[in-house]
Amino acid sequence: MSVGCLVGLIALRLFDSQQVLRVAAILSILLLLISLTGSTAIATITFPALGFTISVMFSIIMSLGLNSVSMHHGSFAGILCTGIVGGAIGPLIIGSLADIIGLKAALFTLLIPLSYILSLSFWAKPLIKNKTVKLRDFLNK
Repeated sequence: MSVGCLVGLIALRLFDSQQVLRVAAILSILLLLISLTGSTAIATITFPALGFTISVMFSIIMSLGLNSVSMHHGSFAGILCTGIVGGAIGPLIIGSLADIIGLKAALFTLLIPLSYILSLSFWAKPLIKNKTVKLRDFLNK
């Protein structure tokens, strides 16, 4: 996942943050669907790749959120950090659902937050766009 964060940082220098978030969210949704509907051999490749794409999104969501409000950044950051609790509660919910409907069906519920993250890439209105550089300029530095 650290490699995913590093790739995300490089991508943010080359592309707008909303575009990077959109691509990462679409890839995450596709990888999750492939993991859950494909064979075991495919899932052994796509589940780790899913972690890679998800790690790209976390910092972008935080920066887009903070960059979309003009005041009260501290309060808003606290609200965003409270959302991290979902990382602790989500597995409990999926585990409880897995006991009732099965693990594969329970993992399909991850499409809900991933779809919401994808929607953020369309309707977030950042006050300041991130500065990007051309690939040629980036490689020459």
